[in-house]
Amino acid sequence: MATVLKTEQRFPKITEEGLEDLRKRIGVKIENTVEPWNYEATRDGIRHYAHGIGDDNPLWCDPDYAAKTKYGSIVALPSFLFSTSRIVSGYCGGLPGVHAMWAGANWSWHKPVLRNDVIRTEAYLKDLVEHQTRFAGRAFQQIYHVDFYNQNGDHVAECDSYVFRTDRDEARERGTKYESVKGGTDRISQEQLEEWFDLYRNEEIRGSTPRFWEDVSEGDALPRMMKGPMTVTGFIGYAQGWGGLYIRTNKLHFQLIDAHPGLGIPNHFGIRDVPERVHWDDAFAREVGTPGAYDYGPERCSWLTHHITNWIGDDGFLTKSDCQIRRHNPDGDVIFIDGKVSRKFEEGGKKFVEIEQRAETHRGEMSAIGTAVAELPSKG
Repeated sequence: MATVLKTEQRFPKITEEGLEDLRKRIGVKIENTVEPWNYEATRDGIRHYAHGIGDDNPLWCDPDYAAKTKYGSIVALPSFLFSTSRIVSGYCGGLPGVHAMWAGANWSWHKPVLRNDVIRTEAYLKDLVEHQTRFAGRAFQQIYHVDFYNQNGDHVAECDSYVFRTDRDEARERGTKYESVKGGTDRISQEQLEEWFDLYRNEEIRGSTPRFWEDVSEGDALPRMMKGPMTVTGFIGYAQGWGGLYIRTNKLHFQLIDAHPGLGIPNHFGIRDVPERVHWDDAFAREVGTPGAYDYGPERCSWLTHHITNWIGDDGFLTKSDCQIRRHNPDGDVIFIDGKVSRKFEEGGKKFVEIEQRAETHRGEMSAIGTAVAELPSKG
């Protein structure tokens, strides 16, 4: 007779009562949202976010350069808006103590965000969808909608973003997604790294040279973009620009854990610390079923939009980006982002291209997929 192994329960589990409570919140505007990292698109805030994803485009980072563009000032990169809302970045309600993994977003941008714009947001829980996963068995996709407005009341952007709620114990004990890489260390030779670093050396920022719609053909490939190798230093670098969800110190850390006891998970000193430490605490990351400390989901979504903004140049405008995160990228991974033009079209007198994107690890594993739509200038 086969022996059934019982999962050791260390963490709170998904319950029917918790799910019912969540379903009651669908469509209800969220009041008193957690304070964002950035209220304003300041010069420093924009630059810090851009540098957090490895983007040195002078349109975001150089006031003298930006002053000569059609905008007349520094512009916030599209993904900067992640820093203006905790909700869009993965701060979720319900199911206290149950793991939440940010897994994707469908963005639409209506107007550029300029230096010193003040951003206000409105949010609500849009849906709760059950899935069966290799990572943790039964999981729930928790989808939020967030609208972004500037100080003039202009609707600058909107986004549906989502997290997956998973049982940590199930993922650790029975999850099969990372069986082949758990506990492994994949060393990369210096010769291989030097070859890959040519992608950094030759990375093209289109900048002030217009990419005209008429000069683009369906099937055109975008230059490959590299991100990594992943390091904990890099994950912290992103958190510096983005703000993190639960990164607090001293009294503010105490107030967070005191108000939300389910967030506090004891570390090896027995001190309650936040679940966000999966991004820098390798041992804890393995406790929740992942291969090790890993990158942030909004970070990877921002890499995909970086890939597009490099290519469209200053006179292009990214209007949509749909990104799906497909696996964790732990410390040591290298990511390659490729894309191609899948469609050219006109709408409302404007010229657009649609671009399919795919991000893979250096082992050929799918890391993320995306679809972007951008408006391009016309020779006409």
